[in-house]
Amino acid sequence: MKMTPIDITHKSFNKKMFGLEEAEVNEFLQQVAVSMEEMIHERNTLREALRDKELQIQDFKDRDAVLKSTIAAASQMSDRMRQDGEREAKLIIADAQQKAEVILRDSRDSLKKMYQEVTDLKRVRMQFEANLRAMAQAHLTLIDQGEKYLPSIGLPNVNLDSAEAAHPQVPAQQPAVAPAARRSSQISPLTAG
Repeated sequence: MKMTPIDITHKSFNKKMFGLEEAEVNEFLQQVAVSMEEMIHERNTLREALRDKELQIQDFKDRDAVLKSTIAAASQMSDRMRQDGEREAKLIIADAQQKAEVILRDSRDSLKKMYQEVTDLKRVRMQFEANLRAMAQAHLTLIDQGEKYLPSIGLPNVNLDSAEAAHPQVPAQQPAVAPAARRSSQISPLTAG
């Protein structure tokens, strides 16, 4: 059975002979009731404080859980971003290396082609120079042989160009004479004599 301070204050005892002094018992009961009321009040205050603390603890636990989940999510996101960044960096580097290899290969091919063209041009030039020298040598040899083997006729030095101008008709059977051949057919002052 639960007792309250009021129950203690209003408690009455049966009287017996040679019993306790009533005023002293009432005073003691009054003190017990006041003490009990103070303890009940203190207990209620402590219960309210405990409930506030429990609510604060629950709030802190909730905040802690939210912080932990936020930190975990941020950590996962940063790991994912780092992995994505590394993967993207690797792809960019691989792409750049591939493009660099293509550029390098193209430049090497272009350089080889240029070297080949320069070599071909040198070969063509050397062949042209050799052919030109051979042709010039052949013409010089013909000129020398023409002067050597043609009979020296004692004709005066006649300019064939002016003679042709005087006689513009050339017979159809005679081939046209080149200027070098015309010069070689003129009588040389060294052979006339």
